[in-house]
Amino acid sequence: MPLRFTLRHLEYLVAVGECGSIALAAEKVNVSSPSISAAISQLEAEFGLALFVRKHAHGLSLTQGGKQFMAQAKQVLSEAGKLNELANQITGKVRGPLSVGCLVTFAQMVLPQLRRSFCDLFPEVTVTQLELNQVEIFQGLRAASLDVALTYDLDIPSDLQFIPLVSLPPYAVMAPDHDLAQRESVSPAELAAYPMVLLDLPLSADYFLGFFQGLRQRPNIAERTRDIGVMRSMVANGFGYSIANIRPLTDTAPDGRRLRYIPLTGPVRPMRLGLVVAEGAGVSLTVQAFIDHCRAGITNDATPGLQLKIPGAHRDL
Repeated sequence: MPLRFTLRHLEYLVAVGECGSIALAAEKVNVSSPSISAAISQLEAEFGLALFVRKHAHGLSLTQGGKQFMAQAKQVLSEAGKLNELANQITGKVRGPLSVGCLVTFAQMVLPQLRRSFCDLFPEVTVTQLELNQVEIFQGLRAASLDVALTYDLDIPSDLQFIPLVSLPPYAVMAPDHDLAQRESVSPAELAAYPMVLLDLPLSADYFLGFFQGLRQRPNIAERTRDIGVMRSMVANGFGYSIANIRPLTDTAPDGRRLRYIPLTGPVRPMRLGLVVAEGAGVSLTVQAFIDHCRAGITNDATPGLQLKIPGAHRDL
């Protein structure tokens, strides 16, 4: 008797098992909650056992049998993915699913245009994008929920490979009426006494605060935020300066107020923007096509959504 389930059923099983909730799993795989629930019920009916324990107000937990099924489902999905890649290699076509992660700091500026041009070139590729912090990117690549990610060279683990694209120097970001806003450049020592709005993301915050190591003064952190748009608006409204390596095409905050970007001087290393893939996992034809597309589209001459060259020391727009 043929089995009455599909790879999609197994994908839903894994999503629920990892998320512990039908609602969260539905959001992760971008389908409705009833579709997820129906798929799980169908799998349980097909095999005649409970895969999950349903706990009121606490989501779902895998049963012992469910844990074994989930492990096997992951293997089946992995092997199915290899069949798809084998077909691509035989036919020489770039097609199939591609899961791309992007550091949340610059995802809104860089990724949409880059993805649009890639999809126009390769219409048979189905791209899924996720905006994540650095730690989440590492986790996604290791779990194979991400095929490739755009991020910085911040503490890249040895089991992941970084492919550099462009170098991004740090700037002090200020409102036009800040005491130091008319400077051609500024050092961390000169900034330390002023209130700072820290972009407080994993690893990124350590990078920014590292500029102040060895100084007699610690940075005066007045505000923290995990959103770069909020940071820019807070700076533009006088809550403090900030430090960033990303300079959008317009020197205005999301609320329309003006900003100034002043080069940071001293022993401050730039960030390298690039791609990260799992080391030794092998790069598929589709992933390689995306890497090549990024190499062509993200260069020192032009990068989607970013200013890489300063026309003057600082300029109002």
